[in-house]
Amino acid sequence: MGEIPKEIIPLSHDFYEQPTLELSKALLGCLLVKETEQGMAAGYIVETEAYIGPGDRAAHSYNNRRTGRTEVMFHRSGLTYTYLMHTHCLFNVVSGGEENPEAVLVRALEPRYGIELMKSRRGIKDITNLTNGPGKLTKSMGITMEDYGSSLTLPPLYIAKGFCPESISVGKRIGIDKSGEAKDYPWRFWITHNKFVSRHQKSEYEIKIKNSNNY
Repeated sequence: MGEIPKEIIPLSHDFYEQPTLELSKALLGCLLVKETEQGMAAGYIVETEAYIGPGDRAAHSYNNRRTGRTEVMFHRSGLTYTYLMHTHCLFNVVSGGEENPEAVLVRALEPRYGIELMKSRRGIKDITNLTNGPGKLTKSMGITMEDYGSSLTLPPLYIAKGFCPESISVGKRIGIDKSGEAKDYPWRFWITHNKFVSRHQKSEYEIKIKNSNNY
């Protein structure tokens, strides 16, 4: 496995104690890292979606639904919530604190380290198509259901400091058309004009960032 740059250090647990909507924005620009026997892969988070159960009809934990799949959402913030959708593994960050089941879905990354490893895992050469979707990024990174429940403050799967975006776009979430009024909540966030975002739909508004207080 290649040597991991010394500046890549997992963020502390305090980072994940932010309210879910704030965390969804704070994660943008952070570096998601996965270490495996094949090597290390990492990318900057460029798109997220907030899911705020139990009042969010689009959330798996709506109405405090507690199942084998959603159990980890009821635990402390900063844990990994992975689940399968159409055979694809999707990666989420648990938020909201204990007994308050919320999460942030990571929808897209900008590849940074281990790009050749990502290409081999996906069987493609186009870097812009490697991680521009929630199922694509987990396959590229080597994130699997075995990561369920793991702490994001420790290897092998963790989030580290990255860069502060200049502008964040805000809009509706994707693929939740049957969730009633929840389908219109503006809880999708992405780095404005980033070419690795999964789907560049029109934003409802943009947030200009003067400086970063996230770390």
